[in-house]
Amino acid sequence: MSSFHFHLILFSLLASSAVLPSFSATTELCNADDKRALLRIKKAFNDAYVLSSWDAATDCCEWNNVECDGTTHRIVTLNVPRGGLSGSIPSDVGDLPYLETIYLHKQPNLTGNIPRSLLKLKNLQYLTLSYNNLSGSIPGFLGDLTNLIFLDLSYNRFSGPIPSSLSNPPNLRSLRLDRNALTGSIPASLSHIQGSSPYLYLSHNQLTGEVPAALGDVDFTYIDLSWNQLSGNPSALFGLNKSAQQIYLARNMFEFNMSEMEPPQESLIALDLNHNKIFGGIPAAMTGVTYLQIFNVSYNRLCGEIPVGGRLQRFDSTAYFHNRCLCGTPLDSCK
Repeated sequence: MSSFHFHLILFSLLASSAVLPSFSATTELCNADDKRALLRIKKAFNDAYVLSSWDAATDCCEWNNVECDGTTHRIVTLNVPRGGLSGSIPSDVGDLPYLETIYLHKQPNLTGNIPRSLLKLKNLQYLTLSYNNLSGSIPGFLGDLTNLIFLDLSYNRFSGPIPSSLSNPPNLRSLRLDRNALTGSIPASLSHIQGSSPYLYLSHNQLTGEVPAALGDVDFTYIDLSWNQLSGNPSALFGLNKSAQQIYLARNMFEFNMSEMEPPQESLIALDLNHNKIFGGIPAAMTGVTYLQIFNVSYNRLCGEIPVGGRLQRFDSTAYFHNRCLCGTPLDSCK
């Protein structure tokens, strides 16, 4: 037998007896710590049906309602919209350190407070806990989430004051606290919301006092302070040089001379001032608001002729009625 054939036979024998690795088993991408945390969250929610795909025998990166990062395979998103959860937010959510987005929306049986364990989520950018039944005070520690960009706690039962620390995150650009039972005044610190196209929703609460003058330093794209008990002069929110698109101040006790108001000309599409104590007249500058689609100054103390031009005559009488002595189209002629 030649040396070549001998080595060929020897190699075949060794190959047949060797234990070769199996390539049939699927490699799990999910991080083990993340998986354990998610299973604890599922248990805390009483094994809710909406989380039925969270099976310990499968890869958690394949589960519904979560998303893994494509590179690190760590859980970066927890997204459970529209029902199915009951009880409080488990503290175990804080054991998902790579979370960037939490979206728990329209969960009418989600109750209790916001757990302090969320402080551990140093990468969190988007926190939406809206249309739920959460209660208690809004925790000031949310302001320590330094990467937060978007905070939405709307449509809950939160009470007490607005923590001044909420605007601490340097990149925060949208704050929604509307439709709660918040009391006290608007913190001047909310003027720190200076991100790109900032949004501020505080409507349908029980806020009192005046709008801080410092808010006039912010060029809000959207600001809604309606349906509160606010007073004083909010005209610092206006300005010809601003790029506000929607301003809602209705159903308060604001008192200022509208004649002196300077509306944004090129950007404003909605201005609602109804049910206040606003006096003076409608400024002629309103005829230069190019894209105005929503306008209401009813139930105030305005006088004088409605300026003719622009889009002002496109609104019907309900946008102007119940004022002291406004006149002109679409109301009765001035005498």
